Amino acid sequence: MIPYWMSRSQLLLGDEKITHLMQQHVLVVGLGGVGGICAEMIARAGIGKMTIVDADVVDLSNCNRQIAALHTTAGLRKAEVLAQRLRAINPELDLTVLPQYLQEEQLEALLQPGAFSYVLDCIDTLGPKVALLRICVERGLPVASAMGAGGKTDPSQVRVADIQQSYDCKLAKYVRKRLNEKGVREGIQVVFSPEKIDEDRVIVTEKAFLKKTLIGTISYMPAIFGCTLASVAIRELMD
Repeated sequence: MIPYWMSRSQLLLGDEKITHLMQQHVLVVGLGGVGGICAEMIARAGIGKMTIVDADVVDLSNCNRQIAALHTTAGLRKAEVLAQRLRAINPELDLTVLPQYLQEEQLEALLQPGAFSYVLDCIDTLGPKVALLRICVERGLPVASAMGAGGKTDPSQVRVADIQQSYDCKLAKYVRKRLNEKGVREGIQVVFSPEKIDEDRVIVTEKAFLKKTLIGTISYMPAIFGCTLASVAIRELMD
């Protein structure tokens, strides 16, 4: 039975597609500016089962762009904050919460063939990102990935394409190179923007966990990337 809170989606899509979405299991890895809103859009679309993954805690510097970030949630695990929010959206959601940083070995164990209807990659560190994408392609798991939203301000330049058709995005360049070295050349939908970055807004630092740089961000761009990424999965699952 389709719950009342989904009645507007039901009106748009019809019973068959909504019922199908309610039977799917979507994995979202990374719950920052892109991943947090992506996970919420997946839940609001009526996906019946979700797994969310993130080891990070909310920092006040996240408040300009991350849906989990409030002054009242500072210091709390993003995965736990999002879990509470997602369950408040859909009390019947079958939700698995993994507040942990997944190395390649853990990703190998998690990403079993057929385990997920769709995998959404919102990781912002290169090694785990490439590992997740490689494993998904090798094991036939449908996957879409967010490239770099930092340093961008123009929503009109956001694109969806196969990873090999992405361009003028530094993160996409590095991901393509690493994947090509591992024999993965296509089959991954990515959200990216070719908008040029002002390099004066990039800071080299040792304080960014697992990253060498910090880059400026604006409130709406990670959310646009996240909503677009969620739409890729939702539309493909409906079809």
